[in-house]
Amino acid sequence: MSDLLKLSLDEITTRLSNRDVSSVELSKAALEACQDAQPALNAFTAFDADKTLSMAAASDEKLAKGEGSLIEGAPIAIKDLFAVNGVSTTACSHILDGFKPTYESTITSKLWDAGGVFLCKTSMDEFAMGSSNETAFTGPVSSPWQGENGEKLTPGGSSGGSAAAVAADLCFGATGTDTGGSIRQPAAFTGIVGVKPTYGRTSRWGAVAFASSLDHPGPFAKTVKDSAILLQAMSGHDAKDSTSLPNDVPDFIAACGQSVKGLKIGVPKEYRIDGMPDDIAKVWDQGVEWLKAAGCEIVEISLPHTKYALPAYYIVAPAEASSNLARYDGMRYGLREDGEDLTSVYENTRASGFGEEVQRRIMIGTYVLSAGYYDAYYLRAQKVRTRILQDFDTAFQKVDAILTPSAPSAAFPLGSKSDDPIAMYLNDVFTVTANLAGVPAMSVPAGVDAAGLPLGLQIITRALDEETMFKVGAAVEDAAAFTAKPGKWW
Repeated sequence: MSDLLKLSLDEITTRLSNRDVSSVELSKAALEACQDAQPALNAFTAFDADKTLSMAAASDEKLAKGEGSLIEGAPIAIKDLFAVNGVSTTACSHILDGFKPTYESTITSKLWDAGGVFLCKTSMDEFAMGSSNETAFTGPVSSPWQGENGEKLTPGGSSGGSAAAVAADLCFGATGTDTGGSIRQPAAFTGIVGVKPTYGRTSRWGAVAFASSLDHPGPFAKTVKDSAILLQAMSGHDAKDSTSLPNDVPDFIAACGQSVKGLKIGVPKEYRIDGMPDDIAKVWDQGVEWLKAAGCEIVEISLPHTKYALPAYYIVAPAEASSNLARYDGMRYGLREDGEDLTSVYENTRASGFGEEVQRRIMIGTYVLSAGYYDAYYLRAQKVRTRILQDFDTAFQKVDAILTPSAPSAAFPLGSKSDDPIAMYLNDVFTVTANLAGVPAMSVPAGVDAAGLPLGLQIITRALDEETMFKVGAAVEDAAAFTAKPGKWW
């Protein structure tokens, strides 16, 4: 049964449909594998075996009648940011200890409607604030990959638990959220596919908010086609989310096999940053050659405001976070620390409930929104954001897609950057622009560095053109023929 867990989502749904294996059997094996891996990886925050097996049994009944849906019977892991009815949902923060929602997020509802089976909740950086999955109240997550000397590595963040679970073949897909790169960077670090769709393509309703104008729910998967299947299931208009787009959902799955011949691929000169590791530059150059060989035209482009993206992001995101996190006050749900009066209850609860990184971002956000600094910081950052969007609009008049590295390095050892917030923030240097502009982007595994660790390439396309993104992503995947897997040590 453990060999079945190594299959792709596309492969396992075929096996399930053919009745070669039951969803109950598969789900039991996945639960056992996750629980066996938990002491070493620390990737999971909650299980509900009764719920899992009940959903699996319902899928088996549908499959027996030939009524299976898109991902019928496949166990899916859920980032601990999405509300799952009756299951602990904490955003890996002490302040939400004990919170079990009585409702279902739109994303998980759509996955269950498509036949997915809830497997578990996955760890994340607290309130999605981090790039290494080290700020979780439940402790850091270890990547299934290890360093040359056996040191534990970050799986990336904030969606590191989901990335680790997919990379370790513990599930057939997982949800993540991408606010500044929190799907694409973990995907690159762990050798899997991660997709951030167009802003509004997937609903944010029922997902704990970090920065509302930047949060993008999306999937992790083993292959480009699997990611298209999951995004197909997750997408669609949601009347409960005022930012949800009313557009029809295209056939992402069909796009994966289409030719890229004749497409124009942009290579932005601003992404060749000082100090870029040779391994990153080589895999990027190789990606260019792969697409050229597939019939694409390579065009050098300029995204001149790229250098301002990180500073703008780290003003806008904390500002929105400070507003969103004001609701956690000990009054309605989660942690409550007593005090002498109302103000001290607020102070004690928030001081005890929020971790250091969350407190740092709340303070930054409150500062830039304050009356004396709003114009100087927040308004100016929003103007820069508009310029970044205009850069993409100009570029997409010349090209169909943009190819860049996904991250500025391979996975680094746990603890190696946790004392330097600026070094940690620089992990988002290649990814934040797509969030600020709201355009779709994905990371595809494309090679390994000198130490044998995965490296990813990022494909960015114009808003609502995920089909081209999947075309190009599948072409890169085919050319890369990436088969590297972490050696099982957990």
